[in-house]
Amino acid sequence: MYTDFSEQRVKMVDGQVRTTDVTDAGILEAMLTVPREEFVGAKRRELAYIDDHIELAPAQAGKPARYLMQPSPFAKMAQLADIRRTDFVLDVGCGTGYSSAVLSRLASSVVALESDQALAETAAATLSKLGYDNVAVVQGALAEGYKAEAPYDVIFLEGSVDKLPQALFDQLKEGGRLIAVQGQGNAGVARLFLKATGIVTGRGAFNAAIRPLPGFEHVNEFEF
Repeated sequence: MYTDFSEQRVKMVDGQVRTTDVTDAGILEAMLTVPREEFVGAKRRELAYIDDHIELAPAQAGKPARYLMQPSPFAKMAQLADIRRTDFVLDVGCGTGYSSAVLSRLASSVVALESDQALAETAAATLSKLGYDNVAVVQGALAEGYKAEAPYDVIFLEGSVDKLPQALFDQLKEGGRLIAVQGQGNAGVARLFLKATGIVTGRGAFNAAIRPLPGFEHVNEFEF
């Protein structure tokens, strides 16, 4: 059966993104043009534009499953980041690369950081095949960021976290922005952090229930 994915992209943007107060023309155009179906695997292509998270890798060996964020919170976070054409972006937890492809249409260049080797290899292959040549995929621990290319104008986290490590804030440029959802499930809040005169301050922007990223869990400590 033939599926018109271009039509599904229009329905996604009109029905899921515009309706949640995303008005940034660059974000809307990027999400209308980046082929989301290319980033979800052959078995899930027909589900690429549903209004839900899509599993990219199952849970295994103690590692949680990984997901592609649903379109609405992703677009709202991208709008909150206020990405400019001159910006250098670190995309933390890029998965198979869809987010990095969209962000690359807004920024000058993107470093796509992924901890899972198979996902990183898939992201690199897919982005290269589709011609997103201003994205570099690197592998490493997500919570450590990617110091080799720092500092960044924008750091974008592709999943919810319990805590934000100082390492990520240290990799922000002066005037840089970090966007993350803190808290799990319905308690999650999208926050924008700004760095000015070396000091980082943050504010909550909107509620967002998205899947967690590994490596940012809060560890309970015993007090004596």
